Amino acid sequence: MQLSNRSGLVLSRRHLLAAGGALAAGAALHASPAAAALKLDITSGTPQPIPIAITDMVGDSEQGRAMSEVISADLKRSGLFAPIDPQAFVEKISNPDTPRFQDWRIINAQALMTGRVERQADGRFQVMFRLWDVFAGQQLTGQQFVAQPDNWRRIAHIIADAIYERLTGEKGYFDTRIVFVDESGPKQQRVKRLAIMDQDGFNVGYLTRGDSLVMTPRFSPTSQEITYMSYSGNEPRVYLLNIETGQREVVGNFPGMSFAPRFAPDGQRIIMSLEQNGNANLFVMDLRSKATTRLTDTPAIDTAPCYSPDGRQICFESDRGGSSQIYVMNADGSNQNRISFGNARYSTPVWSPRGDWISFTRQAEGRFAIGVMRPDGSGERVLTEGYHNEGPTFAPNGRALMFFRDPGGGSGPALYTVNVTGYNEQRVPTPSYASDPAWSPLRS
Repeated sequence: MQLSNRSGLVLSRRHLLAAGGALAAGAALHASPAAAALKLDITSGTPQPIPIAITDMVGDSEQGRAMSEVISADLKRSGLFAPIDPQAFVEKISNPDTPRFQDWRIINAQALMTGRVERQADGRFQVMFRLWDVFAGQQLTGQQFVAQPDNWRRIAHIIADAIYERLTGEKGYFDTRIVFVDESGPKQQRVKRLAIMDQDGFNVGYLTRGDSLVMTPRFSPTSQEITYMSYSGNEPRVYLLNIETGQREVVGNFPGMSFAPRFAPDGQRIIMSLEQNGNANLFVMDLRSKATTRLTDTPAIDTAPCYSPDGRQICFESDRGGSSQIYVMNADGSNQNRISFGNARYSTPVWSPRGDWISFTRQAEGRFAIGVMRPDGSGERVLTEGYHNEGPTFAPNGRALMFFRDPGGGSGPALYTVNVTGYNEQRVPTPSYASDPAWSPLRS
């Protein structure tokens, strides 16, 4: 599937939606170079959120209002933007091309989004938005889209990403999905299914039926595939699942137990932990040749491996020193070094897509913390702490993490997000209990 912009450039949109809906992007509207002054610095400290006005798109008022609400919610949830209450708006936008900037300066809006949604004769929506620097009175960016009606939420996420990128200088993470383990039923008889949803909790779909226990789903960085573990017939196996076609295949039949599969950055290999003779070591499998290479060889439990974004190193969890700690080694298994030294047990390490942090679960004195440290073990800090926090996963831009928390008792786990600096913690809505999330790359 492809989309073309109005300048004739052909862009790839492979497997756009499972339902096969089409999305076409128009050329960017003209932006003034003089408008570069408004920019949020997110590289140091805790930035002050930018006051931004997200107006209802004109034209198809009902659809326009719904899209603007999604855009506003995305930006607010990031913690970097403070959408202004529409009740405070002085101007009611009728022409998105000519806002009265003085009316927006009065309410201290630093940025303004206007837009239009119109239904075409063939039933598709044409969507246009503009982002304005209010105090400079200049346009920052703008785009046009044509899409099927059932793709409207995705267009809203793409617009939110465009606003995020223009005002921060970094890619957004709103046009992404989460794969997770959906848990339902009584605590002692939980039905666990693989589920997938948009990053804001909408458009939930189920990938397995719940007749087998599923664990540790992980996205491929290069395709619409996930890898996960399933205990089918009490036999643990690692599977590949194409989330667009539903095609599933066993990665391989290994002697003993297999754990924690995860893709390499090139999407052509899977690294995992295999248990043999009472201990577990790390192996990497080439998905084309099915050739398997052993990376560790210790009388201990080595598990939860994760590649660095450049594929040159691997972080993993090992109890070879007497307790569970985090180690880093080269991708060929050489130069294995411990990097966690706190008075605690460390587990589930995952490398940031930016390469700057390794996140982890830390357990000490009955409390579970989600934290980050540098790849050399320096700069360790806790982002959130409580009872049974576990399983961090990074947003594709490395600025936020998702994890799950199980408060115990008669309830069950739920998903949460937190900024990489440790603020702006929020619960992510799911239909049932939810655990073990994995964040997708930006959709292409």
